[in-house]
Amino acid sequence: MAGSLGLCGQQPYTDFELSLEQVSHSFGKRRVLTSVSAAVRAGQVMVVTGPNGSGKSTLIKIAARLIRPASGRVVWRAGGRELGMDAAKGVVGLVSPELTLYDELTAIENLLFFARVRGWSGHGLVRWRGLAGAEDVAAGGGARARARAILEQVGLEGRGDDLVGTYSSGMKQRLKYAFALMHSPALLLLDEPTANLDEAGTEIVRRIIAEARGSACVVVATNEPEEVTWGDAVIRLGGVA
Repeated sequence: MAGSLGLCGQQPYTDFELSLEQVSHSFGKRRVLTSVSAAVRAGQVMVVTGPNGSGKSTLIKIAARLIRPASGRVVWRAGGRELGMDAAKGVVGLVSPELTLYDELTAIENLLFFARVRGWSGHGLVRWRGLAGAEDVAAGGGARARARAILEQVGLEGRGDDLVGTYSSGMKQRLKYAFALMHSPALLLLDEPTANLDEAGTEIVRRIIAEARGSACVVVATNEPEEVTWGDAVIRLGGVA
């Protein structure tokens, strides 16, 4: 598989930065996060690690603004200005064990559905450099061309018209990456990034992260020793790495 995944194309949010400011959270009486502060900007990778139950996935959700912290705040900035919640659909690309795609739809149908949810038709928004089908997208081929091209890049070439219910767990994980990357996000959040992937799939993830350093912020939640080394900065939760 050759070519770029398109993360270095033009983005609506330039010089993006994620800041976590004194973030704390609890579930009932159980405190899972206490005064976490960190920042990551475009071109950097931040790794969140710690024992099971230490709040890694919770922090990813807070960074995505899927849940509000009990105290502290999450700030997204781009081009020197703070972004509100209305920017979420264009900002965030998420890969998570809790992300569920529709088994009753094909891979292409899933990607087109979520493109519509984001309000993206693919026409005239981004020129996806180095990607198979790039000219079609740039010329108005739209979201369908983008979907087929990115499926090829995550190792699902020829499987776009198959029902997702027929996919293996590893294929579903690859499809989650296609979903996360469709809109060239400014903030890429990866929770257990190589779960269910073979070595070929893991190499695709390494390539995605390497390319994201050209234009996006990346946050990775993991306990895998190799994946911890991917970070420019590491947050260690629970006092144990």
